[in-house]
Amino acid sequence: MARPTAPRWIRTPDELRTLVASLEGVGAVAIDTEADSLHHYPAKLCLVQIATDTGAGHLVDPLAVPDLTPLAPIFADPAVLKVLHAAENDLAYLKRLYDFRVEQLFDTAVAARFLGATALGLDELIRGHLGLELGQSRQKDDWSRRPLSPEQEAYALDDVHHLIPLRAKLLEALQGIGRAAWVEEECAALAAMATPERVPDPDAWFRLKGAKDLDARGLAVLRELYRERERLALEHDRPPFMIVSHDSLVALAARRPADEAAMATIPGMSVKVVRRHGAAIFAALARGEALPDAEVPARPRGSRPAIPGVVRRRVEALKAWRRGASERVGLEPGVLLPQRLIDRLAADAPADVAALARTEGVRRWRAELLGEELVKTLRSV
Repeated sequence: MARPTAPRWIRTPDELRTLVASLEGVGAVAIDTEADSLHHYPAKLCLVQIATDTGAGHLVDPLAVPDLTPLAPIFADPAVLKVLHAAENDLAYLKRLYDFRVEQLFDTAVAARFLGATALGLDELIRGHLGLELGQSRQKDDWSRRPLSPEQEAYALDDVHHLIPLRAKLLEALQGIGRAAWVEEECAALAAMATPERVPDPDAWFRLKGAKDLDARGLAVLRELYRERERLALEHDRPPFMIVSHDSLVALAARRPADEAAMATIPGMSVKVVRRHGAAIFAALARGEALPDAEVPARPRGSRPAIPGVVRRRVEALKAWRRGASERVGLEPGVLLPQRLIDRLAADAPADVAALARTEGVRRWRAELLGEELVKTLRSV
């Protein structure tokens, strides 16, 4: 029996089931997503692009088909290679929304890093490895608008049509220098990475640039302004920075304008912004000013524990070692030994290579390639 042929656009549950059936038996699928964090708040997943090793390309519309869980078996099937570029954000959406489990991942950006590349854009990798030129970037488009233009459709499909051939070129180069297993290990870790729900940070307002320079009353006002901006962003379905910028928010808290004329003198507070949101901003200013002294927010305490001197010295020793090792191995320092691993190794100080290999995040390839040097560096402190 012939395999069902799915349409290019997937807009109904029946079309999604047909797509899933058409994917049975394929060896590889290329996947990309288009989300919208520039035009909507909170950000939404607007498009999922899928191409197969047979050349078929599809545009799955999650705005029309909110439940994409029928695709879950494809993502979880270790017999089907999943090829993505810079997969972390794509996987975060798919895991949060649909609880996908991902097996057999190949991330072309990770592969390029292990080839020593510093230019990691998909268009640059396709140009360098496949000799093809992609069209103009449309990353700032509003991908929630329908219908998409022919140019947007072409751009979206280009993002997946070339991923499988690109993976073949990258894998060949990795095998040539003995790093294919390194990338396989890194991609497996990326696929298994947990994606917790995003929890609002109650102290995010205090981390705005300039907030630490405000007095106690200014902090109270800034907190009210921040909360009001969040409410307005949700009400208007616009990112908070497009309601009022961070800098303007801090300036409002510092100067506390008494009328529209004074508000309009603050950078970023255009006539349009004042007209649209001025009343809500003045109300937030008034709430902050009227807050009783006993309820004025204290400066959030730093959560970083005191770091022992020996740990700090190990961190510096590892950084110094990394500079030379990075040049010798031909990998960017942050790829060879990320800061999070430097901090962990400095704190744990594994005494031998076996203990180092058991440290979370070290990976087998680092232990085998660098283990003796890392243990020696830690012992030297």
